[in-house]
Order: sequence, then C-alpha cells, then structure tokens
Amino acid sequence: MQEFLVEITTTVPEGTTQDEVDRRRAAEAVRARELSATGNLARLWRPVGELRSIGVWRAANEEELHEKVLGTLPLRPWMTLTITQLESHPNDPGRAADGTA
Repeated sequence: MQEFLVEITTTVPEGTTQDEVDRRRAAEAVRARELSATGNLARLWRPVGELRSIGVWRAANEEELHEKVLGTLPLRPWMTLTITQLESHPNDPGRAADGTA
C-alpha cells in the first residue's frame, strides 16, 4: 500500500442544522475506526488551535484513496483535501523497524 499525507479542512455549509452536523460527526468517528482497522487510516492529528486534520492514509493508489477510502467519509462532501503521496526517506529512523532498510 502507498502512503499519503492528507490535510483536511471541513466547512459546514451555512444553514445546516446542528442535528445534521452531530449525526455526520458521529458517523465519521465510526467510519474512521473502521478505516483504521483495515489499515487505511494510519495516523490522524489536529494542529493545536486549528480546525483541520492532518493524517497519514494508506491505499493502493490515489484513485483508491479518493474513491474507496476518503470518499466513504460521511463529512467528505464538506471537506477540502490536500493530498501528498509519500515515499520512504533513506534517513527515516522508522525504516529499520518497518523492514524497508
């Protein structure tokens, strides 16, 4: 699987009810746990003081990432994404641990 750095900014459309926001956020948490269990969501952070997320996501390729992974998120229609494909760095201290050294 390839790894991708994904920056996500979610903007709730004007006029959306709080019930709809709460429903989608709850469903998003469930889906994130599912994607973590399948190995598609490796890590997820929120920068201090910001309302965006930064994560390491895994998929066979960028098409699969869009269609079968990120596209399944309940909040996806409200998201703006920046996606960067990653590759291992020769000086990455984790290379030996993950068997890529």
